[in-house]
Amino acid sequence: MMDLISDLWSFMRERKKFWLAPIMLLMVLLGALLVFAQGSAIAPFIYTLF
Repeated sequence: MMDLISDLWSFMRERKKFWLAPIMLLMVLLGALLVFAQGSAIAPFIYTLF
């Protein structure tokens, strides 16, 4: 996993694509929200957003 992160960081650094970092961070946070809320009582409210 760390290898993937370091490869992505080196790609962004070489090609000056730092605008990709907030997009990837947002995608990771949304994925974590869906995974952690899957078994909770707020899951129906989160799934209506998508």
